[in-house]
Amino acid sequence: MKLIFLASLLAFGSYLGYTIVEDPGSQLFGKTVTAGPSDAREIALTFDDGPNPPYTDRILDVLRAERVQATFFVVGRAAVAYPATLRRIVREGHSIGNHTWDHSHLLVQSQATVGDELKRTDDAIYRITGIRTWLMRPPFGARDFAVLDEAKALGYTVVMWSVPLPNDWDQPGDATIARRVIDNVHDGSIIVLHDGNRGIVCDPRRTAPDLCDRAQDVAATREIIEHLKAQGYRFVTVPHLLADSVDATRTLAHSSQ
Repeated sequence: MKLIFLASLLAFGSYLGYTIVEDPGSQLFGKTVTAGPSDAREIALTFDDGPNPPYTDRILDVLRAERVQATFFVVGRAAVAYPATLRRIVREGHSIGNHTWDHSHLLVQSQATVGDELKRTDDAIYRITGIRTWLMRPPFGARDFAVLDEAKALGYTVVMWSVPLPNDWDQPGDATIARRVIDNVHDGSIIVLHDGNRGIVCDPRRTAPDLCDRAQDVAATREIIEHLKAQGYRFVTVPHLLADSVDATRTLAHSSQ
């Protein structure tokens, strides 16, 4: 009985730790963005871990065909490996966010290393595209006081998400990925899909093909957009969503005076 009690206590502690540290909605360590206005029929579609040709380019093809803009949180080492794809993201009107240099777990890094990860990626994005992003998303959603303090000191807005991750990296099928997203979308939602795998630069001669395969995400992106458009949703970038959030707050404040 004691062993069962201890195991239960450990499981509860682990769940509580996850909720505090990695739950995207937790604000314990500082303010992060998890969603946009709850009264606007708009959502932000975001992609993590790329660029990762040819899959990022195929996602861009879908977005262009559907006339949808999205936000790509890129890994620095992948951005340097595939500058043409990064430039295409910007050229076609999408937004860029910083997803660190090599997708390391920031909770095991010193605050100085966190800063180096972000600055190195920011410099790479600037060299390639001529722009500097103020959006950041921590790998695995993991953050603590030190991570958020460093991000804030560097001028970043930390962007999490509101729709539960569809575990698309497990490749459960495009229909399953799409359904897991669609069933959890509300006004102002931020959706996360993956166009890469932790920024791994895939070499077909040295890397297992399925490690970087995001074909299911390409198909799921199309399904998600078509379905949610039919429900009246409009897709916007994260900066657009945040601007609408500020406008909504100002309007509410003005109306209450």
